[in-house]
Amino acid sequence: MTVANPPLQPIKFHRFALSGHCHRVELLLSLLELPVEMIEVNLASGAHKTPAFLALNALGQVPVIEDGALTLGDSNAILIYLATQYGAEQWLPRSAVEAAQLQRWFSVAAGPLASGPATARRGKVFNASVDMTNAQQQAHTLFAVMDAHLRGQEWLAGPTVTLADLANYAYTAHAPEGGVSLADYPHIRAWLARIEALPRFVPMLASRVD
Repeated sequence: MTVANPPLQPIKFHRFALSGHCHRVELLLSLLELPVEMIEVNLASGAHKTPAFLALNALGQVPVIEDGALTLGDSNAILIYLATQYGAEQWLPRSAVEAAQLQRWFSVAAGPLASGPATARRGKVFNASVDMTNAQQQAHTLFAVMDAHLRGQEWLAGPTVTLADLANYAYTAHAPEGGVSLADYPHIRAWLARIEALPRFVPMLASRVD
């Protein structure tokens, strides 16, 4: 695919490799074949709370991109920007219904996906203090809905892959790292395989959980 109006300079991408929020941006950058300068932010050392980083994102969160004069945080906002600026409309649905479905699945990514499988994974991988039982239960509730939805279609928001799929991929694929098995969700597993078969797909770094 030819990128529309490619950037003159590499996009600076401030990320943490084990973050699913960062991976969704990294994945789109790769799929669009955009030039990127990766800048790893050491969250363990508090690099995201330094004055230099807070000047980029006052919330102290990754990911952040710098594209020329633009500095932008929030993973879903970054997806919209990159797809609009460089994606030649491939990743954004055109119909009103599909656009609404995209927003619905963005809300899922920011809501039950974050509070369910992402939180359970955070508890296991980073030893965070979380309600593991509640997070795992939320994950299974969400995955039952997703699996039923994907029984009737290949992609979350319409007939083709969109940003909705990228936004929900990483924390679903890595849910087992939080003790949430995907064994009972065949349609989710098939959907993950379709994403992983996309040209220029890049995986998120796996975490070893004892």
